[in-house]
Amino acid sequence: MAPVGGVAGSSRSAACCAVLLAAVLFFSAPATTEAYDSLDPNGNITIKWDIISWTPDGYVATVTMFNYQQFRHIPAPGWQLGWSWAKKEVIWSMVGAQATEQGDCSKFKSAPPHCCKRDPTIVDLLPGTPFNQQIANCCKAGVIKTFNQDPGNAASSFQISVGLAGTTNKTVKMPKNFTLRAPGPGYTCGRALVGRPTKYYSSDGRRVTQALMSWNVTCTYSQFLAQKTPTCCVSLSSFYNDTIVNCPTCSCGCQNNITRPGSCVNDNSPYLQSAINGPGKLTGQPLVQCTSHMCPIRIHWHVKLNYKDYWRVKVTITNFNYRMNYTDWNMVAQHPNFDNITKLFSFNYKPLTPYGGRINDTAMFWGMKFYNDLLNQAGPLGNAQSELLMRKDSETFTFQKGWAFPRRVYFNGDNCVMPSPDDYPWLPSASPLTKQPWTLPLLVFWTAMATLLAYYV
Repeated sequence: MAPVGGVAGSSRSAACCAVLLAAVLFFSAPATTEAYDSLDPNGNITIKWDIISWTPDGYVATVTMFNYQQFRHIPAPGWQLGWSWAKKEVIWSMVGAQATEQGDCSKFKSAPPHCCKRDPTIVDLLPGTPFNQQIANCCKAGVIKTFNQDPGNAASSFQISVGLAGTTNKTVKMPKNFTLRAPGPGYTCGRALVGRPTKYYSSDGRRVTQALMSWNVTCTYSQFLAQKTPTCCVSLSSFYNDTIVNCPTCSCGCQNNITRPGSCVNDNSPYLQSAINGPGKLTGQPLVQCTSHMCPIRIHWHVKLNYKDYWRVKVTITNFNYRMNYTDWNMVAQHPNFDNITKLFSFNYKPLTPYGGRINDTAMFWGMKFYNDLLNQAGPLGNAQSELLMRKDSETFTFQKGWAFPRRVYFNGDNCVMPSPDDYPWLPSASPLTKQPWTLPLLVFWTAMATLLAYYV
């Protein structure tokens, strides 16, 4: 019976190992829903490819990218769109954009095409491009805003003349393997699908024309694909506690001069200017100030005052990146009292309702045009501040158990690292007597004084 038992034991061991291996593979494999964001469940960039006319050997198409993301835009140096041709197509000419490489066009004896590569990469033209090379929604250096911040600049378009392609709806082939860099990795694009032909309205609105054929491509964003380490962190403080909860250590990486030489620099370092003007600036590689968290962006949430019917929060956004100005930045935060925002200072604000309008606990903030919409690089001017005044709800409002601090914070669409809830500033009355007993009477006294003063303000 021993051999039988041994075989059974081996089978059970093998089965157990197989289950463990499957579990390891399941949890370590990239999730198919990695790009899903509960605060922006329908966010994507949709590429619409509209054939507007046929040519002797191909067609002319208008390609438009629509940013349907609520709080994630494409910053400078802008987007790069790529694909692979299904056959041996070439690009005869382009308006509003250009291919980064021409490729091998030696087989064309007369005027060569604009691009002969099998997998072209397209970039937007710069502002100031001559008018005969422009179309609507082009020439913004690849920058695409969000509909919430700037709906008039939430799309980018170009026109392309394709040769050596089909000349009818049945013979033309859709491009494959679309890629979108904005400006780095992060977006994953699906395959092109035939959609309803796009309709175009005349300027007077009295005539409607439509594309001969339309394709749609959807691209979704994943923060994990964009960057392996986070890009921002959150620190906390309050009037009722003298403790400042800093960003978690190594939130966006750690200082290591051996494996990451020159990854950060001190603000008083004599090598600061040479590091800023170094070769890394050309590649867009960040150069951050040496801190314990090593994040380019830190957002500080300070519970400032407590009134009878209201309470006030101060938010400070600090740029620790010496190589980047954040233009048209935005911040998204989640807090249960955002449905009672009464007054906002120096920031624009819009409520977001990711749960179908049933809960209003998510808000988007961004700077005012020509005032603080540009977040300067690290230095004396590298910060933006605002204060929020919120009305209290007697049934839900409390300072206990970290309720006064945000649940989640995003900067430019990336989720920021939050401190551990165990480290949040605690109320003096809720703290154990073993925690700094000599400071307890003083904190209670100042909390009572602040409440009394706020009552009569």
